[in-house]
Amino acid sequence: MNEIRALFPGVQGQVYLDVALRGLVPTPVAEAAQAHLRERVMGSGDKADFQGHVERARSRLASLLGASADEVAVTKNVSEGLNLFASSLPWERGDNVVICPEVEHPNNVFLWYNLRATRGIEVRAVPPTGGTIDVGSILEAIDRRTRVVTVPHVSFSPGFRTDVRAVSDGARARGALVLVDAAQSVGAIRTDVEDLGVDALAVATQKALLSLYGLGFLYVRREVAEALRPSHVARYGMDLGTESGETARSDGALPYAAGARRFDLGNFNYLGARAAATALDLLHEIGIGRVEEHVRGLAARLAEGLLRLGLPVVGGPPGQHLAHIVAVGRAGEGHHDTVDDPALADLYRHLTDGGVRLSVRKGVLRMSIGVYNDASDVDHVVELARQWVSSR
Repeated sequence: MNEIRALFPGVQGQVYLDVALRGLVPTPVAEAAQAHLRERVMGSGDKADFQGHVERARSRLASLLGASADEVAVTKNVSEGLNLFASSLPWERGDNVVICPEVEHPNNVFLWYNLRATRGIEVRAVPPTGGTIDVGSILEAIDRRTRVVTVPHVSFSPGFRTDVRAVSDGARARGALVLVDAAQSVGAIRTDVEDLGVDALAVATQKALLSLYGLGFLYVRREVAEALRPSHVARYGMDLGTESGETARSDGALPYAAGARRFDLGNFNYLGARAAATALDLLHEIGIGRVEEHVRGLAARLAEGLLRLGLPVVGGPPGQHLAHIVAVGRAGEGHHDTVDDPALADLYRHLTDGGVRLSVRKGVLRMSIGVYNDASDVDHVVELARQWVSSR
């Protein structure tokens, strides 16, 4: 992967283990963004060209997910995608959603309590087991009034993989839909919506998709999407045929676009779309299987090295739970970006002083590996940790 690493100037002078916060941007993506800005500065380019980049990004993302382009809506972030889907469901007072809030990002928690306040739904909170989602507990919480089960594909903290297929099979057998927060997985590990059996999935481009803030995607399985009335609409979400979107006047009809395109709201983030399309081209060129093998291999190497030093790696030895995120500490002992253990706070300072970029999330030190990392990065972290252990 040396040829890939060379595309990321951000690896110079630091060990960047923070793709779970935001990924490094490769030079081709920066150049694509600069090209768009030059066109805007000079007044060249036109909207058809801009929309072409949107469609390229949509198509590339759909291919990465094993979906069709019409099953993907363009959003501005994960939160918007989750909210668009959740608010478009035909909720009735007393319906419920099943969720494990302790391992979810807050933005896949707030919306459900907002729906409780506005639609009268019940939020069924299931506790985690050792930082992981207990599939059995999730399925036990479903009843005939459960409309949605929502889980992360990879949790933002401590960063474990969820057995999404088991959740999907159990939920579908009970008549519930499955919505996945894939912020931490798409672009890092294989995320095929058919294999996972999900009904909807949201992702954004600033993490493992190696692009910018301000662009995201919402996948909705076609049969589900076309049964929904979007809670928010705009002309790009309508099928206007040959009529101009700029001049079309409604006669009261709502000709929703096919599939998930009905969730499109315009105008799009054209700068973000051009950058994302370029990043997705790069990921397709590398191959998601190769990316996953690389980042999971490095994560296993890091987890094993830290375990040999006696550090409390959440989840213990590498296994099926491990994706590309390694956490040290005790899951849940802290707030969103704090750690309660003074020793771990000291280790965090030691690592950052040694040039390592990482995050603190819910009581753990979170180290997340991108396609641009290599074994030297991992070995540097393990050596810094060894020095810290020896000094104590």
